[in-house]
Amino acid sequence: MAEIREERAGDAAAISSVHLAAFPTSSEANLIEQLRSDGDIAVSLIALDDGEIVGHALLSRMSVEADGQELHGLGLGPVSVVPDRQRTGIGSALIEAGIHSAQSTGVQIIFVLGEPAYYGRFGFDAKSAAGFASPYAGPYFQALVLADLPQPLVGRADYAPAFAGLE
Repeated sequence: MAEIREERAGDAAAISSVHLAAFPTSSEANLIEQLRSDGDIAVSLIALDDGEIVGHALLSRMSVEADGQELHGLGLGPVSVVPDRQRTGIGSALIEAGIHSAQSTGVQIIFVLGEPAYYGRFGFDAKSAAGFASPYAGPYFQALVLADLPQPLVGRADYAPAFAGLE
């Protein structure tokens, strides 16, 4: 199994290569560069196999308000694994490590935009995100509540400004 660790100085080019290999366009790689430039990266984890970066998961800062209170929230994504290592558990390990890292720093809620059947395995669900105004609202907009918060939550969830530039 791959080793999971925090991104370090000098990893950026290899991280970009992973996203370029995993996705059909450069949108995700460009998003990460912009988030890095803006200082909006909260957690950046890589998966290493024999010294090579084969996967990456990122959590970025969000502005989240629920029931009139600011919440400490993050957005999960992008997550990628090089094509020849997909479906081997690396993506899952990165996501689980990201959730653990966020939880250990007091994050109250994590949002993701993705396939419900996949992200549901980690506790994300559309019901938890349904009360949040977001341009991404719908069945693929999901949340994982990490803190003891009153339910249902109603408010807004704004991704970092770099997301507005996604194609």
